[in-house]
Amino acid sequence: MDAAMRELSYAQAIQEAMAIAMDMDERVFLMGEDIGVYGGAFQVTGDLVERYGTDRVIDTPISELGGAGVAVGAAVTGMRPIFEFQFSDFATLGMEQIVNQAAKMRFMLGGEVSVPVVMRFPAGSGTGAAAQHSQSLEAWLGHVPGLKVIQPATPHDAKGMLLAAVADPDPVMIFEHKLLYKMKGHVPEGHYIVPIGKAEIRREGRDLTIVATSIMVQKALDAAAALEGEGIDIEVVDLRTIRPLDRQTVIDSVKKTSRLLCVYEGVKTLGIGAEVSALVAESEAFDYLDAPIVRLGGAETPIPYNPDLEKATVPQVPDIIAAARDLVKGVR
Repeated sequence: MDAAMRELSYAQAIQEAMAIAMDMDERVFLMGEDIGVYGGAFQVTGDLVERYGTDRVIDTPISELGGAGVAVGAAVTGMRPIFEFQFSDFATLGMEQIVNQAAKMRFMLGGEVSVPVVMRFPAGSGTGAAAQHSQSLEAWLGHVPGLKVIQPATPHDAKGMLLAAVADPDPVMIFEHKLLYKMKGHVPEGHYIVPIGKAEIRREGRDLTIVATSIMVQKALDAAAALEGEGIDIEVVDLRTIRPLDRQTVIDSVKKTSRLLCVYEGVKTLGIGAEVSALVAESEAFDYLDAPIVRLGGAETPIPYNPDLEKATVPQVPDIIAAARDLVKGVR
């Protein structure tokens, strides 16, 4: 029988996943700045410190490099830490441990050691936090062999992918868009897994494939709904995992629709859309294209404070509608 479904927010789904993981395995513990009594900068950990105590919900000093190092070291010794960076931007301070240690140990030690660490990154713009607290850096970490990088776009996936990450023997980086924390959706009770490395078709269509990530999935769905009234039928692929990419789902979709639009919040240059475009160009799907591949990414600028300028630096629904319409127009 299917598990009972409830409506939870994205943040509640993550908190529930962490609680389930801690109940199932005493090796699982949480680390991060202000995640204890304060409940986390975005209140995701909530009251977990009251439920599990300060030995398993650990407030760390303001040292991302130190905290990441402790998490990696604990993972190597057999623990299963979940380490929260208060903002994804602060990954810059922990890159030595993430890129040179966590990602490399299995390789450098001949496969004899695993590093089952999960790192959570509240990411993205939309909160007025400006240039140093609003970046989308998933492409940075997606460039590193040895890491798995995921971007859940729904409460259902936020829970299931976090549980998959905790069970994974390798380091998993989870980028959680801050504007998604209040998004609500149906989430099953109990334990379940959403597999890492598998994309999801959120909407089937025949005229254009939009490959989107994170919060852009919902924006793409909104754009698709609006364009349906114009007779434009859009397929929306939620990539879900940045590394390893689900190549086949993307290729099969493009072969069906013959057009591709990549939508992502990170800066357009060298972003996720560039990799998706390349994999299509290098595959059999290239021969099916009826129009050039289009990338719709973030502007080539730091995120500004001003809310209107902030919105202008990342793709919005009207931008997706315009790009999709231009791709389909004249070749339908």
